[in-house]
Amino acid sequence: MHNILVIDDEKMILGLVQLALTRAGFEVEIAQDGQEGIKKFDDGCFDLVITDMLMPGINGNNVLEHIRNSDKLYTPVIGFSGTPWLFGSNGFDAVFTKPFPLKDLVNSVQDLSSKAVAN
Repeated sequence: MHNILVIDDEKMILGLVQLALTRAGFEVEIAQDGQEGIKKFDDGCFDLVITDMLMPGINGNNVLEHIRNSDKLYTPVIGFSGTPWLFGSNGFDAVFTKPFPLKDLVNSVQDLSSKAVAN
C-alpha cells in the first residue's frame, strides 16, 4: 500500500483527489495548507506528495524546496495549479494544470510511487 500526502487549500479539490486515490488503492492523508503539509511530511512516511502551487503562506514551491532539502529528498512530488507559469523548471516529478482528468493524476501517482518504492 502506498501512502500519499495531498496538500491543497481548496477543500473540494482535496476531497476529489483523496477519493480518486483511495478508490485506486492508496492510503491518503490530506493537509489544508503548506505549513500543515510540511509538518505531516516531516512527521510521517509518504511514498509521494501532491501539492497545489498557489496557497497562502507556504506555497507549492516552498513545499518542494523543503522536501528536496530534507532527509527524504527522493520522495516524488507532483505539483498542480491553475497558474502553470508558476512551475518554472524547479524539480517537480510531474505537473498538472487545473483542471485535469483525475485518471491522469492517478496514473501518474501509480507510476511514480511504484518507482519510489523500487528505489
